Amino acid sequence: MQTVCSPWGVLSYDFPRQGLKDMFNAGFRSSLLDISGIVGRHARKIIGWRKKKGDMTYRCWAMDNPREICHVVASFAEEFRRQGISLPIALAGFLPPQRGEEEDNDDFLPLLCQTGKECVRAAKEANSRCILLRPLAVGVGGRDLRAANRAYYLSVAAAAKEWDIQILLEGQYRVHNGNYIRGFLTDPHEAAKFIDELNDAAQEEIFGFHLDVGLCGLLGQNMHDLASVVGSRIKAVTLRDTDGASDTAFLPFTAVAGGKPRTDWLNIIRGLRQINYDGLLIMNFAGTAGAASPLLKPHLFAYAKKVADFIAWQANMEKLLRQYGQRVLFGAGNMCRAYMKCYGEKYPPLFTCDNDPQKQDKIFCGLQVKSPEELKNLPADCAILICNVYYREIEEQLQKMGIKNPVGFFNDEYMPQFHFERIEDMEEETDAKAWGTDAERR
Repeated sequence: MQTVCSPWGVLSYDFPRQGLKDMFNAGFRSSLLDISGIVGRHARKIIGWRKKKGDMTYRCWAMDNPREICHVVASFAEEFRRQGISLPIALAGFLPPQRGEEEDNDDFLPLLCQTGKECVRAAKEANSRCILLRPLAVGVGGRDLRAANRAYYLSVAAAAKEWDIQILLEGQYRVHNGNYIRGFLTDPHEAAKFIDELNDAAQEEIFGFHLDVGLCGLLGQNMHDLASVVGSRIKAVTLRDTDGASDTAFLPFTAVAGGKPRTDWLNIIRGLRQINYDGLLIMNFAGTAGAASPLLKPHLFAYAKKVADFIAWQANMEKLLRQYGQRVLFGAGNMCRAYMKCYGEKYPPLFTCDNDPQKQDKIFCGLQVKSPEELKNLPADCAILICNVYYREIEEQLQKMGIKNPVGFFNDEYMPQFHFERIEDMEEETDAKAWGTDAERR
């Protein structure tokens, strides 16, 4: 899984070098190519926005000069490369039809399509693998919304094939009386069907899906269900928190209410884990960065990288378990119990071990509890999965014992199922085979 730092709010498009250095020093090696922002900045700087026919409709400079897009983007992309930052994904200019004549203008769609093609070419020249082309917001030239988007995307498909770029779609919201409501492609079944229809028409897997966690949160979507339905079509995921009321972008886990996260991180991690997601994770924390002092931004980058790595680790938890043919656990507590509940049958451990002599030589959740000394007798390819919050201390203990086996960390924060009572809140867990009845113990 590749973590990507969004440039929004963290880079100055006029002087990007320092921000790119901070990004690199924090451990990010990839960013998003914001064609929309780069071209928009150029247009405002050079000629500003043009008014058309006095109807308060504005046309983007890019639509009047599509072949200039690559030239404008090239120098900016080169600065990323010089700083050691790749650009695996690009964002095309968002050019929706505006209210007014253009909704029924048959000439407007060809302009959009030409601009889209040039954005795809710019992405290819920046060595991007995919580009986010957001859907049109309204129909064009008498077409309904679905038909307009189909015509738009299929017109760009040939360019995507030629330059080996995947086009990503995403759901759209509408604002009604100040409220965010679901729009085109927010229903997961609709999104999956539409993408499949486009790929069938293109006769190649050109189209995929971009899942925006912030958008899903605003619209009250169940992200586990969405990920499960759209499945392998998801090629990029943007991670961001919102305040639940506006289209903002905060660092994940920082938007809280009553001590609880506003974003349903449990279900998004569950969903990504279920579909074995291995695509791009894009960190968008423009709102948080915008409120921070420039002196704090290097530290903000570092924290954002830690958060991205944490979410990637959580989403890949089952992949970690699957990669080993044999495994044992270290720990005979809540985390071990969670492992056995969720993965014990699918990825059975040989046994578990624990440093507590009172637990050794007993049965816990169907596993024999052994002394850590028994780990010295394991086959060389048998993994040791630490099921205890003292990960680093136990890892150091294993190193001092001279154990060379693969070591992994298991965590039970985002499990498919939970035990709702923790062991420390219960009477000591008993197993009839190992412990006997209360009367026998007395």
